[in-house]
Amino acid sequence: MTHSGTSLPRLSSPTNRRDRAHRSLHLVENDPARPVSTTSGRFWARQYRHRLRVTDSAIVAGVVAAAFALSTLDSPPVTGSLVGHGLIAVAAATLWLILLSAFRTREYRVLSVGITEYTRLVNACTTTFGILAICCIIAQSGPISWYFISAFPLGLVSLVVSRWLWRKWLSHQGRLGHSLSRVIVVGRKADVDYVIRQFSSASRAAYAVVGAVVDGGATSIAAVPTHHDLDQVAAMAAHLGADAVVVAGTPSGRADFIRTLSWQLEGTATELILATNLANIAGPRIHLRPMEGLPLIHVEIPQFDGAKHVLKRAFDVVVAATALVALLPVLAVIAAAVRLDSAGPAFFTQERVGRDGRLFTMWKFRTMTQEAPEALEPLLNQNESGGVLFKMRNDPRVTRIGRVLRRHSLDELPQLWNIITGDMSLVGPRPPLAREVEQYEDHVHRRLYIRPGLTGMWQINGRSDLSWEQSVQLDLYYVENWSLVGDIVIMWRTVRQVSHPVGAY
Repeated sequence: MTHSGTSLPRLSSPTNRRDRAHRSLHLVENDPARPVSTTSGRFWARQYRHRLRVTDSAIVAGVVAAAFALSTLDSPPVTGSLVGHGLIAVAAATLWLILLSAFRTREYRVLSVGITEYTRLVNACTTTFGILAICCIIAQSGPISWYFISAFPLGLVSLVVSRWLWRKWLSHQGRLGHSLSRVIVVGRKADVDYVIRQFSSASRAAYAVVGAVVDGGATSIAAVPTHHDLDQVAAMAAHLGADAVVVAGTPSGRADFIRTLSWQLEGTATELILATNLANIAGPRIHLRPMEGLPLIHVEIPQFDGAKHVLKRAFDVVVAATALVALLPVLAVIAAAVRLDSAGPAFFTQERVGRDGRLFTMWKFRTMTQEAPEALEPLLNQNESGGVLFKMRNDPRVTRIGRVLRRHSLDELPQLWNIITGDMSLVGPRPPLAREVEQYEDHVHRRLYIRPGLTGMWQINGRSDLSWEQSVQLDLYYVENWSLVGDIVIMWRTVRQVSHPVGAY
């Protein structure tokens, strides 16, 4: 049966659009871009997730098997009990593995980036522990089942260490140019340049920028092959085999650009990523609130008191008190070495500015000569920081033992007492001097909203090599986005940093 009139237009299938992209290659053939020698992001991610799955399964099976063996040793098996113990072991391991998947601990978007992966891992293990404990109480299974519950702390630590080791391996692969997602960055020149710079400075390389499409006709940017025709982004992605297109901001005069680009990428293996302008805001504070026709991004306002801060304070006291007792012999040896190396006391005290601008006395091992304050004035013109801090790589006031202590941050250990007394925290912004605070711009005073820290993001990101602006940026980011899990990660990275010191003087 036929119909008269105007025929409907034929809808373009994803396959047709992909073919057209390949036929449009002549539009970018003159571009100097060439595919880099990195494996497809989706391919290496599948391999990496498979390795994590195997490792997780082996750890869970090993820990549960150890608990099963201990339960049979403590209570010699009788008729049927061995089977019962075995069933509990299988159920515990199965539940654990299911929850590791349910909490998306191996999701592609969180692997080897930030602390979300570790947070999900902790949540999955804690939930498993809670469910099994409740089941043991309800079933009145006796002490046997508690062997399996006691295995969870060991399992959690093993899983976290395993993920950390895999991150180290993946980071090494990234430095070699492997296991990277190939991306094209699109937007205005300033936005594209910023995104490429952030990718390059990230501690764990995740993206290999293989090209850029710059609004405004720029021909070159950040040593990356560049195109300027926004209508050919999909064609360029197909030509270069990009795993993702990163849109930085919104190109001028193209309000529908993102929607059109998403249509062009349909049916391809290329993802679309939006790089927002929400700089210095951590992921957990950002939530998408979908409304009909209008997706909204909700940003949580930072809170500077409440239960979260009480928990941080309790954690500080327990860890600092334990560390102070354990390190007493080390502290005694360092104090003796300082006294023998130069005239003067072993400890150095200085007035610093704490939370809400309150002054407190900060303790350190003395690393300078007694005449250091008087000798500062002639050295001020040699300040290397470019800001309100005084930094000098070869400061003549530093003693011989002081250089060793500073290099490994051992001079900071007496601040464990400041943590116990409530003046400082284990992790936080750097404790400033009063004369430094007097020179703060208005926004920099936000550093004083929480307690200063024994260590912090400045300690693990370059220390004295950081500029004043970089130090401020890191401290303000921490003040607004800190978490207890993040504190633990910073403390762990601090141990590694002082073992292989960089930027300490």
